[in-house]
Amino acid sequence: MAGVTTKFDPAPTLNRLSALEPDTVPPVRGSGYPEPFRSRIGGRIKQRLGDALGLTQFGVNLVTLGPGGQSSMRHWHTLEDEFVYMLEGELVLVTEAGEQVLVAGMCAGYPAGRPDGHHMINRSNATARYLEIGTRRDGDLAFYPDDDLMLIPTEQGTAWAHKTRRPYPPD
Repeated sequence: MAGVTTKFDPAPTLNRLSALEPDTVPPVRGSGYPEPFRSRIGGRIKQRLGDALGLTQFGVNLVTLGPGGQSSMRHWHTLEDEFVYMLEGELVLVTEAGEQVLVAGMCAGYPAGRPDGHHMINRSNATARYLEIGTRRDGDLAFYPDDDLMLIPTEQGTAWAHKTRRPYPPD
């Protein structure tokens, strides 16, 4: 159809299309972690599909991890559920229970409030892709059991802090 586009429009409008090609959503590289944690994430690429479609109650990201990449620092949330569905490649899921290999077609879930720190690492020689889906809840805390890091709610949204709740300096 002439005049119809599926390019990502960051401004919400009533005329937004209900479907899009994921490749039209701009990639976000790296992470918002403060240093020294940011550099550990490496070349992670997220495409914020849920945001592109105007979703507000939960997020949906298409994530690409190259060899040696990791999804995040190992963490858990007090109020947010998280779900991962593997699309391609192989990742190692690291939780309190140990390690498990995830391959295309497998999924993993992390219920809110369960102190089961988790993240995924690409130890293979190939790129891996997965969907991550999570609720968005005000007041959520995120704990990082292996690191001096936590995500705390603030009047402006959220902020990175040490486990003592002393804030990390802004970038």
